[in-house]
Amino acid sequence: MNFTPKSLLGAIAAVSIGATTLLGMGAGPAAANGRVHCDRAERPVWSGDPSRNMTAHGCTLPSTERRWYRVEVENLTEPHHNTEYLNGPVDHTGKLHDRTIKCMGYTTDAHTVNWFGCVPH
Repeated sequence: MNFTPKSLLGAIAAVSIGATTLLGMGAGPAAANGRVHCDRAERPVWSGDPSRNMTAHGCTLPSTERRWYRVEVENLTEPHHNTEYLNGPVDHTGKLHDRTIKCMGYTTDAHTVNWFGCVPH
C-alpha cells in the first residue's frame, strides 16, 4: 500500500471524528440534557413550602453550564420546621425516594453541592 499525504490526512480526520463522536456519547445523554444524579439531599420545608435551596451529597455534576438542571435524588430528606429559621425546632421529617427537582444552579465544595433556585415539586 502506498499512502499519499492527502489520503493519510483523510484517514486521520476520519479517525478523529469517530473518536470525538464516541467521547461525546461517553458523556451520556444525562449530562447532555442537564440531568444530574445525587445519592442524597436535604431540603428544609417551612409552612408547607419547600426551600428554594437544597444541600446534596454524592452528586455527578455536568461538565457544561446550563440554565436549568434536573437533579435526580435517590433519597430526599425534608425536615418540616415550626419556625422560619433553619436551626428552629422541627415538627417532623419526611423522606422521599427517587425525586427529580429542577434547579437553576449550584455551588460546590469538597463534600457537598448546594443547589439553588429549585422550584417546588
